[in-house]
Amino acid sequence: MRRTLLWVAALLPLAAGVVLAVLGRSGRLPGQRLYLSALPGDWALAAGAALSLVAVVGVGTAALRDRAWGRRLAARTAETGQDRRLLLSRLDHELKNPLTAMRAATANLAAIADPAQDAAVGTIEEQVLRLSRLTTDLRKIADIESARIDRRPVDLTDLIEEMVDVARDLPGAAEREIAVDLPRAPWPLPPVPGDADLLSLAVANLLDNALKYTPPGGRVEVRAREAGGEVVVEVADTGQGIPPEELPQVWEEMYRSPSARAVPGSGLGLPLVRAVVERHGGHVHADSRVGSGTLVRLTLPC
Repeated sequence: MRRTLLWVAALLPLAAGVVLAVLGRSGRLPGQRLYLSALPGDWALAAGAALSLVAVVGVGTAALRDRAWGRRLAARTAETGQDRRLLLSRLDHELKNPLTAMRAATANLAAIADPAQDAAVGTIEEQVLRLSRLTTDLRKIADIESARIDRRPVDLTDLIEEMVDVARDLPGAAEREIAVDLPRAPWPLPPVPGDADLLSLAVANLLDNALKYTPPGGRVEVRAREAGGEVVVEVADTGQGIPPEELPQVWEEMYRSPSARAVPGSGLGLPLVRAVVERHGGHVHADSRVGSGTLVRLTLPC
């Protein structure tokens, strides 16, 4: 829209020159009322054409510069993404062998009956497992961002119900209420084109997060609806909530709120969800109130 207006403005002097030339030749040019009335009609036309030419050259040069800048930015973004995926791949490769050796060593130590060191061995084993999960999740994000994904019709109703059933078996889930609200009438959710495994991973991560941050006796709600050619999936909880200034950061890899450090996690759950949804052409959003809970919304084209 802005560029169109610039082109129109650039051609206005030419249009004015044409009008003045026509009026001059027809004898209808108001002699002393227009600034250009003293000029012969052809001179007015030439002046307008010259001004428009200068303006068109300026607008064209700016447009070419904008396009070149856009291409450079796209190339730089692609290069940065490639470097990041390469870093994650190398990190996973370099850590895999040391972590395997550490797990084997802790297993050997655990086999030795020594109550004095049981607690220390347990702590080491726990942290090794945490690092293993961390590198696995980093690799998943890198793979999701670069790998080709399926584009088959996915029944989100079945997928969500299956992930909720899985979530009900998670530790502590029995102490929290999980409610599901999916449309049945007048019609169910339409299928969305995508990868069922990746979409299951995204919904499972949201449910896991909601259950982890909701205290016993709290409630987790999963709901979905169709709106404007898209399917909107929401997972809401009655947990501790996220401060407003931290909401934009929850989608960043490895970020963990200071108020959530006591809850086990890697800080990769929501970034992984975002990677999955964006690969499907959708977008994510989170709303939260401290002390009330959090709502995460996924929007997928159907």
